Amino acid sequence: MPRTALVTGAARGLGAGIARLLSADHDVWVGGSTADSVAGISDELISARPWPVDLTDADALAAAAANITSLDVLVHNAGVADLGTVETLTLADWRHTFEANVFAVAELTRLLLPALRAAGGHVVLINSGAGIRANPGWSAYAASKFALRAFGDALRLEEPTLRVTSVHPGRIDTDMQRAIVAGEGEEYDASKYLTVETVARAVRQAVDTPADAHPTEIVLRTR
Repeated sequence: MPRTALVTGAARGLGAGIARLLSADHDVWVGGSTADSVAGISDELISARPWPVDLTDADALAAAAANITSLDVLVHNAGVADLGTVETLTLADWRHTFEANVFAVAELTRLLLPALRAAGGHVVLINSGAGIRANPGWSAYAASKFALRAFGDALRLEEPTLRVTSVHPGRIDTDMQRAIVAGEGEEYDASKYLTVETVARAVRQAVDTPADAHPTEIVLRTR
């Protein structure tokens, strides 16, 4: 029986790259905000099921998670990057960032704990270099990623039958990165950033780590 995986934010970018690699030997639930957004990647993969849901809608999330009874891999990839200084970021900005990057992750994990326990599963948290250090203009985003790291550390200790891996990549060549660079007023140069394929392979390697080892943290930087 194939193993199962759920990848959030899998409609494009890193999430799609991870879903592609996992689909070689997993039935993949392809997470995205709408049915249209996940249709393309779902049709492309060998074995995939669309899983469209607004992760910040608690009722919709609970209904979607109820369909999953056993889960080998849960990849929390979806997230937002609301950038700005402490002076310019509003309370709404902070709430939006934490709703997507922390609260949705915590709630989805809670809902899927029975399925993960049933499979002796693996939770992969796509964090960031900002989850290790904070830079000017990144306060809300970095704070959410520091919180995500703490969540992973606690989950790892609370659920000894599961593996929990925090992945901290540097900046990745994605559409989100292009938007960030445009907001910074800089010219985009893809060669400055990690490729989606490189980071996706690191996630796949963590998933493939033999059962006697627990890959707790992966940090990737551009050379």
